[in-house]
Amino acid sequence: MQRIQNIVLATLSDNSDDYGIIEDGVVIIDGESIYWSGPAVEAPATPAATVIDGQGMCLTPALIDCHTHLVWAGSRADEFAQRLHGKSYAEIAEQGGGIASTVQATRAADFDELLRLASKRASALMQQGVGTIEVKSGYGLDLQNERKQLQVARALGEQLPINIKTTLLAAHALPPEYKNNADGYIELIINEILPTLAAEGLIDAVDAFCERIGFSLEQTERVFKAAKAHELPIKLHAEQITNQNGAALAARYHALSADHLEQLDENGVKAMAENGTVAVLLPGAFYFLRDDTVPPIKLLRQYGVPIALATDANPGSSPIHNLPLMLQMGATLFRLTPEECLRGVTVNAAKALGIEKEYGQIKAGMKAHLALWDIQNPAELTYQFGVNPLKTLWLNGVAHDREDTL
Repeated sequence: MQRIQNIVLATLSDNSDDYGIIEDGVVIIDGESIYWSGPAVEAPATPAATVIDGQGMCLTPALIDCHTHLVWAGSRADEFAQRLHGKSYAEIAEQGGGIASTVQATRAADFDELLRLASKRASALMQQGVGTIEVKSGYGLDLQNERKQLQVARALGEQLPINIKTTLLAAHALPPEYKNNADGYIELIINEILPTLAAEGLIDAVDAFCERIGFSLEQTERVFKAAKAHELPIKLHAEQITNQNGAALAARYHALSADHLEQLDENGVKAMAENGTVAVLLPGAFYFLRDDTVPPIKLLRQYGVPIALATDANPGSSPIHNLPLMLQMGATLFRLTPEECLRGVTVNAAKALGIEKEYGQIKAGMKAHLALWDIQNPAELTYQFGVNPLKTLWLNGVAHDREDTL
């Protein structure tokens, strides 16, 4: 057993809208799980436990990055420079750039190279207190390469002491082989890619990009039906550029989350509220693309839709591997409160992945995924950036000191 004491405990309880603060708290770990948590005056005796003195620092759940595209090869830095020199995205795409360039590079890279690249990105997130990462495919766009991406994601969870959730995003863009034949590619997804990879145990959820430049509402629904036939939960890239009513569709299929949501309307918010679908906001992409339409925060609050935050780590629109920075951006760009920001990368992020029974809060029975920060007030995590206050990260009950092992 381990007994962490002399801490400011932020439980992120699901029964409140704040941090769930216990000023003089104790957490007792037994194996991989939390045995007990609460005020020191009520803590049970644990004479055989290893005692960790938190020195008045703040203990939170380990953070959860619930939307990433972490496995890819190549770089889009040259395209970023071209845009700053005045070229449009359409011009770059016509020259073979955009997502097509990432697909080409990812297909060309072997498993070991993709794992090396993804491991660096995942390690960077761990060093900032992240204990769970969702990893999407979507840069393979055929059976062989979608499989390769998801296998790399699974390998990350074996190579690193981190919880990885995999999402099939084959319906991300059209591969070159199916140019001008979106329906044909959807057929390939639902008849070959999804059932094969589901049978191989590589998929935890299924996602799609429902957008004017992605896939239509009807095509998206076909993917949803296939996912449900294989008893897989769904997620959706929705309402980022235009309002295609994708979030409402996803909610009707009881999606875990709808993500981006800058163009979301009240009907979509209502549908999400009625069906328990989490709103995953991605301020990194909003910032990088210099968007000027903020997601409907007031409506999400009004209808009680849980709000999560994530990096959207990807090479094209959010080349960011810093989840704490998303807290600061969530506050400054979207005007979220510090409490909403931290809940957005803990309890609500867990809901967006369907793992809220084990992760995202500090209470008995949950996995011992914990982060000890050299701060006394959890608002510091939203307030400042560029300084990493992480002291120790517990993953499945094993302590990793940032300075020594992460």
